[in-house]
Amino acid sequence: MSLRSKVAGSQKGMVVFMNIAYFLRTKSEVAYLYEDFTLRQALEKMRYHGYTAIPVLTRKNKYIGTISEGNFLWYLIEDEEDQEALYKINMQSIENTMIRDVIKIGIDKNPPVRITATMEELLSRALDQNFIPVIDDRDYFIGIITRRDIIKYFNNSDRANLPEPIAASKR
Repeated sequence: MSLRSKVAGSQKGMVVFMNIAYFLRTKSEVAYLYEDFTLRQALEKMRYHGYTAIPVLTRKNKYIGTISEGNFLWYLIEDEEDQEALYKINMQSIENTMIRDVIKIGIDKNPPVRITATMEELLSRALDQNFIPVIDDRDYFIGIITRRDIIKYFNNSDRANLPEPIAASKR
């Protein structure tokens, strides 16, 4: 069985097994934060890269969640009774707040997949996420797969399964 792809079944009920590592943007290629980074460091890194969400890791490279601009905003205005606190935010408080204090551990809206996940699993996750974090069998973060790469894969797969005149007209 080829790890790259294997097609089984009829044209209608086709099942595609694809090694998702082909689409992986490795840890060395993507930005991420450690849980002990400060709020300021996180915001600076996200701004520099132009990201609205970014993976968060332990120092042992275990994936613990994804943090977004929204998480920062909700953290800053969390205390509804003390609206004055929002106006008192200063650089000192941003430098003293750690990411582990902002991220809601165990309430990750961007759960990871294992490297053995299927393309269909990635597609269902991509409906709600800009990227899907990928972990290995020991829960170590190894990279991400972007929604864009998943959509491109399925778009190209659909073209390959169409009769030639229709496939040519879709280009």
